[in-house]
Amino acid sequence: MTVNRRWVLKALGACALSACGNAPVRGPSVSGLSDDLRPQPNAAYDAWVQAFRQRALRRGVSQDTLARGFRGTGYLPGVVTRDRNQPETRRTLEDYLSIAVSDERVALGRAALRQNAALLARIEARYGVPASVVTAIWGLESFYGARRGDVPVVSATSTLAFDGRRGAFFEEQLTTALKILQAGEVSADRLRGSWAGAMGHTQFIPTSYTAFAVDFDGDGRRDVWSDDPTDALASAAAYLSRNGWRRGLSWGREGTSGGRVIQPQAGGPRFAVTANFAVIKRYNNSDSYAIGVGHLADRLAGGGPLRGGFPPDTYGLTKQDRIALQRGLTARGFDTGGADGVVGSKTRAAIAAYQRQAGLAPTGDPSLGLLAQVRG
Repeated sequence: MTVNRRWVLKALGACALSACGNAPVRGPSVSGLSDDLRPQPNAAYDAWVQAFRQRALRRGVSQDTLARGFRGTGYLPGVVTRDRNQPETRRTLEDYLSIAVSDERVALGRAALRQNAALLARIEARYGVPASVVTAIWGLESFYGARRGDVPVVSATSTLAFDGRRGAFFEEQLTTALKILQAGEVSADRLRGSWAGAMGHTQFIPTSYTAFAVDFDGDGRRDVWSDDPTDALASAAAYLSRNGWRRGLSWGREGTSGGRVIQPQAGGPRFAVTANFAVIKRYNNSDSYAIGVGHLADRLAGGGPLRGGFPPDTYGLTKQDRIALQRGLTARGFDTGGADGVVGSKTRAAIAAYQRQAGLAPTGDPSLGLLAQVRG
């Protein structure tokens, strides 16, 4: 279960943090989906679905469920494109935290924590997971519910199962999604999520939903898709609790005392982490993710930024240098998508456009020389 969730979340992490998908989504509308995330004809996919239907029947999925589940769905080429074109290099911890614990995410998270204080207190009382930690997971997984995804889960998982790179895994997710539909947990039109099949406020893949989702509001359904985040937040806490969360123990802290010491980025801060850090990694098996959840939780509870700094990047630029570069480019009319110090695709495109205008080779790479030019 843990490895399976990691496979999906490794693919989704960058998109969830940087808002690289569609505009914030609520409800079942698909009007915001790009063309490549809408069904397109594919005879080989259709043949695969016909064969899958027979396997699904043998696994207990009814004809009626298959008909409802596949109605209006189909092959999504954009899902395959996204699955095959993940970044080959991982973000540094500094870049990851710049996005995961941005000022905006902290401010919105503190508001969400206040607005849902009574609910989160009840969840904490039952499962022992602090309200700030549950809210931090909510913030990283779906930007507090604003980016839950609007791709039909049956289309996404069947496309990925047909594509075959992780065919057995995604066929299991597809079969489980259909059984969720068959059990009446959600209607076919609301069975939506990310391009890789993760669903709801806390982005459960179908098998994680089946294993860990809870009906916290007592209405008879484990509804992680609703605008009401009750069941989703409780389900995230239940996930951590059932994977060994220790009540009253922190995730860790910046520093070298009080736990096992790790330093995810050379030259960057060290962290002393506890057994609960390992539990967060059961949600997503990444040190950066677990530090992101823990540090965001601390910030939501009133804590301050990290005290330790990070070394210059491979171009010799500090975070403040990168922010200054982004601001300089923006002032000259080149859109970097914001000044957060993270050199992503928009910043690289802005650099390349500036370089072309200046008669330079459009490498898209930042540099100290480029910084000096846009500051001048």
